[in-house]
Amino acid sequence: MKLTIIGCEYAGKTTLSQGIVSWTNRTAGEGRGFHDHFAMPNEELSPESKEHLMAAPAQLKEMFQRFMIAHHMSRDFFVGPDQNFIGFHIEEAVYAPLYYGYGGEDSGAAFRSGTGQRTEMARAVEKELMRLAPDAAVVLLKARPEVIRRRMRDNPHEHQILRDEDTEHVLTRFEEEYEWSLIQNKFAIDTSDRTPQETLDEFVKRFEPYITEADRSPTWGEDRKEQIDRAWASYL
Repeated sequence: MKLTIIGCEYAGKTTLSQGIVSWTNRTAGEGRGFHDHFAMPNEELSPESKEHLMAAPAQLKEMFQRFMIAHHMSRDFFVGPDQNFIGFHIEEAVYAPLYYGYGGEDSGAAFRSGTGQRTEMARAVEKELMRLAPDAAVVLLKARPEVIRRRMRDNPHEHQILRDEDTEHVLTRFEEEYEWSLIQNKFAIDTSDRTPQETLDEFVKRFEPYITEADRSPTWGEDRKEQIDRAWASYL
């Protein structure tokens, strides 16, 4: 499975990913985890490291995030059966210009891309992803603004990214990045009126056309490794 779950904070990404892990463990064996290291600050960091990272200049934050994304696009990750993400490059395209201080049209960041835009980088990442994993899929989770605000109020995150006044804008930006995405296998789920189980059930139903034989097995054959080798060689 090569899946990226995207969406505004409080849309239900973490909850769905946990449900998917339980579902795949029951149906296809263990090993279907998710990489969830792309929000800032990364929850895997120590409290001291989080404090230093958030106080760092925008250029250092940008370099840190760019390394994280590039690291998870390495060839070795795609030889195994799974490469699943929460947020990943699309979350970076939405949040970086708004909250991290870089990656927008007026960022003046010639060292990042032609215009300094994280949206451009997102499309470049997807071009590589389509070569390494043409069966990759993306699911957009969304919810009505009032539902996002209610969840934010009822269950505040320790390191919350989203600001209340930005809710509509962020929801729109995720919709835009989803529409612009080069990943062909994609669908959206509105979690506003769904329980976590109902959201998982909807995901399973919508994802079924994209399940491959490799997804049904915990191991990969040599033919898939050869395919990855050929895809990687095309970059060189």
